[in-house]
Amino acid sequence: MSNTIRETRMSKGMTQTELARLVNISRPYLVDIEKGNSNPSTSIAISIAKALDTTVESIFLPELSYKNNKGKRISV
Repeated sequence: MSNTIRETRMSKGMTQTELARLVNISRPYLVDIEKGNSNPSTSIAISIAKALDTTVESIFLPELSYKNNKGKRISV
């Protein structure tokens, strides 16, 4: 599953270690999620979004996120 965790995290000046600590997961697991090698549970996805002060949709479904697509037409 593609996501924008890395980009969002870096835009906030946060390290993988800091985000993993805030979400209460290991850094290697966060790396796997960022790379799309592992899909987080719903509760972890929500925790990641909260820690990054954004929505789950903007991280895990960026092509469908209203926040990222204002004024753009989305074809489904």
